[in-house]
Amino acid sequence: MSVFARLVEHLADLLTPLFHASAAAAAIVLFTALVRLLVHPLSRAAARGRRARAALQPKIDALRARHARDPERLQRAVLELHAREKVSPLSGCLPGLLQLPAFFLLYHLFSSTTIGGESNSLLDHRLFSAPLGGRWADALADGGVFGPAGLVYLCLFALVTAVATVNYRRARRTTAAQPAPVTGGDQVPGLAAVTRVTPFLSFFTLVSVAVVPLAAALYIVTSTAWSAAEQSLLYR
Repeated sequence: MSVFARLVEHLADLLTPLFHASAAAAAIVLFTALVRLLVHPLSRAAARGRRARAALQPKIDALRARHARDPERLQRAVLELHAREKVSPLSGCLPGLLQLPAFFLLYHLFSSTTIGGESNSLLDHRLFSAPLGGRWADALADGGVFGPAGLVYLCLFALVTAVATVNYRRARRTTAAQPAPVTGGDQVPGLAAVTRVTPFLSFFTLVSVAVVPLAAALYIVTSTAWSAAEQSLLYR
């Protein structure tokens, strides 16, 4: 925590000539971009994996027809096909999983009043009028929705809504193009309902931004916007 706090402080010092009082917020955005840049090779690998899985679909359809009456044999055959073609069905999860430590570190950093036994000076930093350690509830209590801090959150909500809408439309297209997964010849019970709900998960980001410290919200917004831009390039 102390090492990470010093990193954020150093980045903020470097950015102060450009962003002045909001330099720490800019440092968090820069830190998020650096994390996403490090994870980008895995995102590219995930895109290649998705294309490879799509190319395997005719073979999976043939296996489904051949083993329609033997669900266990069908699952084994599909797993063997993925292994033989060196295609991992879970490769798309890695980029998201590797970002979690950075997010939780940032969350705890701006939720702690002390770091290494000393007062957490990062909590004094702001994005315009909104403290980086504050939450939307604090902004509502201090000026309301259209107060100085509330307006910062309204801008974030507008940005998140725009990005979520782009992701929602892409998820709808992807879901519509995907065939039913192999689970023994039939769909998993309730899978149709899950499939319908999945595109709307993009808007869950709005809830996250509302309840986490503003610093963590900046991480979420930046990472989500990066994902939208990245996917539009990788999956076009």
